[in-house]
Amino acid sequence: MIVEHPFGTIKRSWGYSYFLTRGLESVRTETCLAFLAYNIKRVINILGVEEMIKRLQPA
Repeated sequence: MIVEHPFGTIKRSWGYSYFLTRGLESVRTETCLAFLAYNIKRVINILGVEEMIKRLQPA
């Protein structure tokens, strides 16, 4: 995967062009949450909700 694609998607499609918080730790947390949401959305698009939930269940 091209690294720029997630950044472009988050900035342009989601309108996430600036940080809402200040301070390195707070901005880092905000960025991690944005990328977590991006990754979850990709998993849902690839596998579907039911398959994702099934795979997240404990064995």
